Amino acid sequence: MVVTQELADELPAEAVGEAKARAATLLLAFRHGNQLAFDQELDLLLTEHAEREVTTLLTWIAAEAVRKAYAPDVGDKVLRAMARRAPDDTGAVDVDEETSNAAQLIEAVADGRVAEVRGLVAATPDTTFLLGGLLQGVAMMLPLLPEGELAEITAELRRRHGGAAHVPEARAGV
Repeated sequence: MVVTQELADELPAEAVGEAKARAATLLLAFRHGNQLAFDQELDLLLTEHAEREVTTLLTWIAAEAVRKAYAPDVGDKVLRAMARRAPDDTGAVDVDEETSNAAQLIEAVADGRVAEVRGLVAATPDTTFLLGGLLQGVAMMLPLLPEGELAEITAELRRRHGGAAHVPEARAGV
């Protein structure tokens, strides 16, 4: 039988799953260029003083990725090269705004041009930004809907996605 001993600064076993989920949330936001989600999760971690746990898990994830992708000596070379090329502003998420066109996407959706919609999405490496632009466009259109339309649309969406039957009334100006 192997007996393990928890170190003073070691993350308790019951908190590992939560820390992994938080690390994954941070990585997904960074990977998909979602600066708002990244900043929000980072602020939460800093407020809760969970930086050490999440940093440890992110380091473990990165080390595992390097270990699986490269032979040991090559992995070390890759890490050294990355360390030399570290950006000055490490808090910014890489967002490629120039490659997405939300207005073109809205027009293609409105006209039912399925092939163009698929092409736009496929040609946009940062789909989070593209969909964010689409969401902003929808939000700008909502006040133009006739009275009661928003409630009907949300009710239909809830029916399609198995949501609750209760649909709150649309607020004026939303």
